[in-house]
This record gives sequence, C-alpha cells and structure tokens, in this order.
Amino acid sequence: MASFTNLSLLLLFLFTATLITSQQSDDDENASPQLALDPSEQEAVYRVLDSVNSAISWRTIFPDDICASPPDGVVCDNLYASQNGVATSVHVTEFHLGYLSDYTQNPPCSSNATLDPLLFTAFKHLRKLFFYKCFTDARASLPLTVPEDFGSVLEELVFIENPSLVGEIGAMIGNFTKLRRLVLTGNGFHGSIPGQIGDLVSLEEITLSRNSLTGGFPANATSRLKNLKVLDFSHNFINGNAPDSIGDLTELLKLDLSFNEFTGEVPSGVGNLKKLVFLDLSYNRFGNFGVPLFLAEMSSLREVHLSGNKLGGRIPAIWKNLEGISGIGFSRMGLEGNIPASMGSSLKNLCFLALDNNNLDGQIPEEFGFLDSAREINLENNNLTGKAPFSDSFRDRIGKKLKLSGNVNLQVKNSDPHLAGRALYSSARKVLPLIYFPATLLALYISITQ
Repeated sequence: MASFTNLSLLLLFLFTATLITSQQSDDDENASPQLALDPSEQEAVYRVLDSVNSAISWRTIFPDDICASPPDGVVCDNLYASQNGVATSVHVTEFHLGYLSDYTQNPPCSSNATLDPLLFTAFKHLRKLFFYKCFTDARASLPLTVPEDFGSVLEELVFIENPSLVGEIGAMIGNFTKLRRLVLTGNGFHGSIPGQIGDLVSLEEITLSRNSLTGGFPANATSRLKNLKVLDFSHNFINGNAPDSIGDLTELLKLDLSFNEFTGEVPSGVGNLKKLVFLDLSYNRFGNFGVPLFLAEMSSLREVHLSGNKLGGRIPAIWKNLEGISGIGFSRMGLEGNIPASMGSSLKNLCFLALDNNNLDGQIPEEFGFLDSAREINLENNNLTGKAPFSDSFRDRIGKKLKLSGNVNLQVKNSDPHLAGRALYSSARKVLPLIYFPATLLALYISITQ
C-alpha cells in the first residue's frame, strides 16, 4: 500500500511539473521581446545627466542599454502597439533630478548645472520632468521656445528651489494638454503669467509661488480649467484686480494669492468656491471693503487668511456655519469694534487665531476661554478692555502662544508678564499650512502626486 501511495504522489508531481513547464513555455512565447533604447535617445540621456553633474562618469557607470538598468531618477517604459498589445519600443518617460534625501537617491546636481535643451527635443514620450535644487549657483536659462511636438503626453512639470534658473514661463508652456501638475516654485522666473495656461485643460494644480512674476492676473485664463484643485500664485509681484472668473474654478480646494500687489475688492467670485478648504489672500492691497460676507456660505473652509489688507470695518458675525475652521489670520486689517462672541461659541475646532494689530475694542468674549483646540491666540496691539477670560489651565496649555500685550486696559494676571503691557513682538504673518495642514489638502496632494 505504501509503494502504491508513493507512486501516486510521484505521478502527481510529474504531472504538475509538466503543466508548469508548459505554462512557462507559453508565457515565454507570448512575452514581449527585450527592447533596447534607441542609441540617439541614450546619447541624449547621457548629455542631460552630464549637464546636471559632469563630475559623474555616466557613460562608464552605465555603458550598456541604460533602460535595462537605469540610474536613479531615470524611468523607462515600453511603448505598446494598440492593435495587439505587443511592445514595439522603449523610451525614457521620467526624469527626477536633484538630491532629495537618502531615501530618494535622484542624481544630485553640481554647482555649475545647466539645463540642456535636449530635454525638450529628444524625449517625445516624457511624462514627468522634476528638478529639485539643481540650479542654485551658476546661472541657467529656460529655452526660448519649446517645439510644438514636445509634451504631448507630459503629465507633471515640476521645478522646485532652483533660484538661479531664469527665464519667462511662457517660453516653456507648450501644447501640454495632458499636464496635471505645473509646479514652478522658488525659481528665478520673471515676466507675466502666460495666458496659454488656460489651454492646459487637464491641470489639477498650478503652483507658481516664490518667483518674480509681474503683471496682472491673466483675464479668463483659468475659466477652462474645470479640474483645477490647487491655484497658488503667492510670493510674486502680481498686481491689478483679481478677477471674478476665479469663481469658475468650482473644484478648487486651495487658493493662495498671498504676498502680491493685488488691489481693489476681494473678488466676489471667490464665494462660488464651495469646496474651498484653504484661502490665503493675505498681504496684498485689497481695499477698504470690509471682511467679505460671502465667507459665511463657504462651509468647507478650514483656513482663511486676509492679514495685511486694509479691509477695515467690523468683524462680521458670520461664523455659525463655519464650525470646521481651524485657522483665521486677520492681523493688520484696520478692523474695529467688538470681537463677536460667535467666534468663540461656533469655532470649536479653532487652532490658530490672529486678530493682532487692529483697532478692536471692548472685552474678549468669555467663549474664547473654552476654545479647547486652540494652540495660538494673538490679540496683541488692540484696545481691548476688561478681564481676560482665560483660565490657568488654558494659559498653561498654550503658554507664550497666548499673546495679549499692547492692550493697556486689559486685565491679565501679573504672573504672566508676556500677556500684558507693551508688545515686544507682533506677528506679521502666521504660515499655517506647515503646521495645521488640512487633511483634505493632504489627501489631495497625495492623490495628484501619485
């Protein structure tokens, strides 16, 4: 009986092995052939890598087909025929250049890195182009023109922290109809924002912050961007009126126009952005029109920053439907009158509140003493009176982030000298996104960068 059992097991093993071998043979026959990168495209890769770091001997380290075992930061993909799904060629589809961390070992850039024009001519199948801190010393320039046939499949164009890279953005914007992310932040770009951005209909994010852009907001440039979720033109020199057409961007989650030179009235179209989570218009020159009342209808807001605009008027009692707000920046706005009690009773999730350097008077609402989520409250340099409604436990929890100085008639405990008297420090601006970055925006960032 034992011999029969062993024989049965042996036959079963041989049968299974035969099936596996047969299946592997079929898979091998159906598998795509091993493809090699075209020599001209490989030479272009060498030249691009040499341009960002000529100290590395790229040809010696990667002498064979570079797509068979590419360096970090270079990604290749097969191009498939639509009829039968068989790979017909292989191409470079992504460049990620510039050292990020020990865990993301992209090719580091040398101090004399340059931007080789071959990037915009030799790689017709490029989907992602990323430069991080590559151009920080020697001056480098954007190409004057980009060929029309470049970028037809480009999805992400990202240049971050390249201060010595100069040029006009318009020269680099081509026929990028599939572009989802345009992130050009912390570079040396100048000139105006090109109107052709409005033709990039697949965009989900435009971030052009911390450059030297001038001129006005391009009229109707964003009205066709129905998928846009992030619009950030902050820290430039953009002037004129912000258009009401911003309200056409109904999918927008983040709008940041801070630290520019916008004038006139805060555009009423902003009130149409019902999904907006983060709004920052601070430190512009918006005029004396008061705090926009349309904020009351924007129930998705988590942060609103209007500091540094002389809007004037009183703080409106608009907070009943805004209980989700975690941050308010209303510093240096010429505000006057009392602080509405509803700010304390409705805003239970408030982490940061800046009302400093205004002309507010009256007492601090008692409800402020029950803001259990608060991490910083700045009421410095106003005309507040009466007794501060903050308990010992509240003061212990917030510490020096409770700022009440500069209100000469406000009664605070003598044991807390930083709370009373003349202000030694007053905040110019609180940059919240680094600390209280809303979960919705974080989820958005992850989704559009994958």
